[in-house]
Amino acid sequence: MIQKSRTSMMRLGILLALVLGLMLPGEAAAHCDTLDGPVVADARSALARGEVSPVLKWVKPDAEPEIREVFAQTLAVRNLSAEAMALADRNFFENLVRIHRAGEGAPYSGLKSAGSVAPVVAKADKALEQGSVDELTRAILLHTEEGIRARFKQALESRKHAEENVENGREYVEAYVNYVHYVEGIAQLVHGAEHHPARDSSTSHQH
Repeated sequence: MIQKSRTSMMRLGILLALVLGLMLPGEAAAHCDTLDGPVVADARSALARGEVSPVLKWVKPDAEPEIREVFAQTLAVRNLSAEAMALADRNFFENLVRIHRAGEGAPYSGLKSAGSVAPVVAKADKALEQGSVDELTRAILLHTEEGIRARFKQALESRKHAEENVENGREYVEAYVNYVHYVEGIAQLVHGAEHHPARDSSTSHQH
């Protein structure tokens, strides 16, 4: 049962990465900078309660004093008027997300509007809220299988004519590289250095 669970989670990790387009960590985490993302959601909760604790998990320990200071300033200003509240809250959201992103080593280019989260990321968040990953796994499995099959089919078909002339040969190489890199990207994301020791550069599969 444990092994089955680990296998399912591993598959989910692979497929989610593929659906997200094999994003880099900073890019994959970008939904944290949206107004309906989890960071701002916790910020709204903290402001409503007048308690900074809900947002501290989103920043590194060394950034906590700055967040506490901005939070205190926000509370002092937001009760002046509705307009002051809107401006103060927005300023707090901006600072919190900026500091959170900096802690990830990711760039920050401002808050994104609500609804700009990628559908698959929204589904990943929803799965956590519902306590079940089954629906998300099924959707990602389907999309990933389609991606592999499409690239495989293109490489297989172009291979049949690769030796006819140089142009066809180049088309095959392009399809082959696309197919292999897609599959190889999955393996690298799932296994990483833990399961695949560093290979000598002379034997590495490069295209």
